[in-house]
Amino acid sequence: MPRLDHSLTIAVLAASVCLAAFGLRRRKVSGVVADGIDQCIGNTPLVKVHSLSRATGCEIYAKLELANPGGSAKDRVALAIIRKNEKNGVIKPGRGDTIFEGTSGSTGISFAMLCDSLGYKAHICLPSDTSEEKLQLLESFGAIIEKVKPASIVDPNQYVNAARRGAEVMSQDPSSTSVGVFADQFENDSNWRIHYTTTGPEIWNQLQGKLDYFVTGSGTGGTIAGCARFFKEQKRKVQVFLADPQGSGLYNRIKHGVMFDTVEKEGTRRRHQVDTVIEGIGLNRVTHNFHMGESFIDDSVRVLDEEAMKMASYLCRNDGLFLGSSSCINAVGVLKLIKEGVIPESSTVCFIACDSGNRHLSKFWLEARLYKDIELDDIITSAVHKL
Repeated sequence: MPRLDHSLTIAVLAASVCLAAFGLRRRKVSGVVADGIDQCIGNTPLVKVHSLSRATGCEIYAKLELANPGGSAKDRVALAIIRKNEKNGVIKPGRGDTIFEGTSGSTGISFAMLCDSLGYKAHICLPSDTSEEKLQLLESFGAIIEKVKPASIVDPNQYVNAARRGAEVMSQDPSSTSVGVFADQFENDSNWRIHYTTTGPEIWNQLQGKLDYFVTGSGTGGTIAGCARFFKEQKRKVQVFLADPQGSGLYNRIKHGVMFDTVEKEGTRRRHQVDTVIEGIGLNRVTHNFHMGESFIDDSVRVLDEEAMKMASYLCRNDGLFLGSSSCINAVGVLKLIKEGVIPESSTVCFIACDSGNRHLSKFWLEARLYKDIELDDIITSAVHKL
């Protein structure tokens, strides 16, 4: 029971912080009223992380994608996919048309938030071990939830494949006029493009073009692909690094040009890479979205779960940033690259704060909160060149 009380306290505080940040950002645009929640997506704050900046001699910034109304960068992708299908005449509001998506992360929440408000339904297929707080959010937004047993992508009953099948069944039903659309965030071209046209330009403008290094992880690959392409077009000298959790094959893909090692064969893995508690990033296959930006990624850095947990506690206590697991992977990636001398002093660095810790209370933060009074020098437990 004490753990539950503690988690609820953190959740309330985290929500307050997110709403405060969101409110401050919106108040700067005086006299502008958003005509719907969809118009509140994007133009998220860029915040200087003072503790890391002071300790490293660099200017380190976090792009607070957690300040989107749905709480993550996935709001951009969900809205882009919906708008593209509307533009192509595939879906129409008020007809019972349904967006199907297979997701274990924030994308489902973004679709659930947007669909009802725009006149659609959201059908989310997800692993049965998805965190309770995410399930509660989906239910609150009115999404149809279909739990499936965790499995590899090669399994026809895996949650992504279940979503694809569900959309096909609805669209082929002769007794219904409703259309089912498989969002397919991993392969959908709208994913990387929305980051190319919004997230990248926002960061560039907020820093007035003074960006030297960009660090983020990859789940679908859309954020890193879209931002990397945009930054390289503005200034070729901008270096882009992939921060990857333990066990993910993308680290080896960028570092050595080889996707898997002997324990990372597709079709033999569990849902989680090794025993990681990280959600939202890390993969063992190359998606279309990742491929569209792969040539613009300069290098990769491996981050361990323990390091991410320590960073989570450190940033929460020193900067008031209550971040999710993938955000902390990115922050540790920045610190590692600086400690190893890859990123020199006085550089301007940006990482993506993908989502808030309030979606990771029952897993990641259940352990991260145990790292009290952590010092910056205690965070890194493995060197870049040894991974």
